[in-house]
Amino acid sequence: MRGPVFFSFAMLAVVVAASHPAATQKFEPKSIVFVGAPEYSDQELLDATGLKRGVVLSFDDMKGCTQRLMDSGVFATAAFKFDGQDLTFTLTPSTDLYPIQIENLPLTPGKELDAKLHEKLPLFHGKVAAQGGLNDGVKAALEQILVDQGLKATVLATPNGQPADKGGVIGYSIMSPPVLVGEIRMASGSTPLEQGAQEILAKVTGSPYDMVGSPSQITTYLENYYRDKGYVEALFEATQLSPATAAAAGIHVSFEVSGTPGVQYRLAAAQLAPGLLVTQEDFNKQAHVHPGDIAAGQLLTADWEFVAHQYHNRGFMKASVHPSPICDRTKGTVTYAVTVEPGAEYHMGNLTIENVSDDLRALMLSAWKMPPGSIFNESAVLNYFAIGDANQTLKRVFTAVNCKYVLTLHDDTRTVDVVLRLEKKP
Repeated sequence: MRGPVFFSFAMLAVVVAASHPAATQKFEPKSIVFVGAPEYSDQELLDATGLKRGVVLSFDDMKGCTQRLMDSGVFATAAFKFDGQDLTFTLTPSTDLYPIQIENLPLTPGKELDAKLHEKLPLFHGKVAAQGGLNDGVKAALEQILVDQGLKATVLATPNGQPADKGGVIGYSIMSPPVLVGEIRMASGSTPLEQGAQEILAKVTGSPYDMVGSPSQITTYLENYYRDKGYVEALFEATQLSPATAAAAGIHVSFEVSGTPGVQYRLAAAQLAPGLLVTQEDFNKQAHVHPGDIAAGQLLTADWEFVAHQYHNRGFMKASVHPSPICDRTKGTVTYAVTVEPGAEYHMGNLTIENVSDDLRALMLSAWKMPPGSIFNESAVLNYFAIGDANQTLKRVFTAVNCKYVLTLHDDTRTVDVVLRLEKKP
């Protein structure tokens, strides 16, 4: 009596563990079983191998089915055993699978798209290997879905990060033709846009399309435009319209924008919480927006940055400023209640000076006033290059070049390394 047949694939290496019948000999397995991959149903695995129950198989057929499972990229190893009655596939799922991310394809990700891909590719459960049949199949399926919508395109899959990384993904993007933002129109019933806002949308039209980035860019630009004019509660939403259209310049993806700028506010007050490192008096002296002024977003942001810098000057490099608006729509005024989360205190770490001679480096080191271990002061770095008449040599050098610095924060030691670099002016 002939013994059971074993056959395994691991990293495309073939090992025969026992003697096997002639390649032409045929068998009809009583059962076909899959072991080791509970994420996939037996039917999905059967579909992936191309097998059907009740078929007559040769040894080469069984080997080919195992190879197809390996070629998918979903499994680290695949082996089969046939004992004369039962055909058993033993599988080890790969740990090197990436979630997929749709980048500039004018498709809507989610359950419907996943279902279309799964219908074509039974082993697709939202993840693929960087290489292999499943990845190739997803690219081909996406191209076919686009064709079904009247769009011919070449799709590329690009791994970003590592499979085990939190942000590791395989991004699918259209390499050709270019995919561009098309018409951007306001939804029926929305407040008409000011001329300046219309000009912003005109500049976005024709820009490269990104599934996440483009709608976010449209809404951010509109909201920032109006908030800079005091419309504190400006809120817009950009909805992608389907289907995309093919044009001479490429694929065009249109959007509909809904929302409203709301009420234009004037500043009633910016009230700092008690106990901050910045006094209300010092804040008021530097304020760009005063009570009665339009609550202009960019100018208010400069005021909040002033508060943050005062914390940076005392070592709190990750201080977070929270200006909470309290709007009075009846009066058209807004009051900001300003609080700060200081975070940890950082100290001076290592100082490195690049792109200078040894003599100049020694001179610059002697002028540096923040020793290692001292509380870090960001203003000391900024003011260092504005050295005054006390050191005429450095003053002449710094005036003649571009002075740059880079700060590197080390959370484990709560230190800040500083790199100073001098570069020739263009």
